[in-house]
Amino acid sequence: MGLITQLLTLPLAPVRGTVWVLDQVVHAAEEEYYDPEPVRARLAQLEQELNSGLIGAEEFDRREDELLDRLDEIEEYRNGARHTS
Repeated sequence: MGLITQLLTLPLAPVRGTVWVLDQVVHAAEEEYYDPEPVRARLAQLEQELNSGLIGAEEFDRREDELLDRLDEIEEYRNGARHTS
């Protein structure tokens, strides 16, 4: 960017800064939402609940399917994010 362009766009600097901050917040939120580790930990906890008799097989199957669907969603997102980056 040349000096004249910088001077002409200087009034837009606060807007660009705000947009950058919002982009960083969205990125951090997406990283947290699409982190597979909490889902994997929940799967392990679910298996422990089944083994200890806290939940039945039907409840385990239902909740396991939900968590596996979530892992599939995370994998699709991460694969898509790699291809667009």
